Amino acid sequence: MAETPSLIDSEVFLAFSTYATVVVLKMMLMSPMTAYFRFTRKCFANMEDTGMAKTPEDKKRMLRVDPDVERVRRCHQNDLENIIPFVVIGLLYTLTGPDLSTALLHFRVFVGSRLFHTVAYVLPLPQPSRGLAWMVGMGATFSMAYRVLILGTLYL
Repeated sequence: MAETPSLIDSEVFLAFSTYATVVVLKMMLMSPMTAYFRFTRKCFANMEDTGMAKTPEDKKRMLRVDPDVERVRRCHQNDLENIIPFVVIGLLYTLTGPDLSTALLHFRVFVGSRLFHTVAYVLPLPQPSRGLAWMVGMGATFSMAYRVLILGTLYL
């Protein structure tokens, strides 16, 4: 009887691990980017973060909402809403034994869309560039979820 290869030896799983790591690291880098924008714009959310100010008035001026900081924060929030589902569904997808080329297409499309989404959000590029990037990434995740659900219903 042929031995079933383990998941960890699967080329699909290794590819998924690589692409998932890329987008998770991209998402993690949004925090330092937010900090960068906060410091360069001298815009903070908490009084204790205004320690560099010399006077109480300067501290109060630093407690404000800055559109650039908020743009990066919203981009980070959007990453959380899209990358976490990709990682969970992508892992389940790899368990369905997809063809390597099809899996690579899903992973690459998602990662490319998220990288472009970040560029479109932070720069900002005119719409519908950001919206299209979001839809393409969401489509890749839904496509993987569809396969998981369709194959899963065979066992109901």
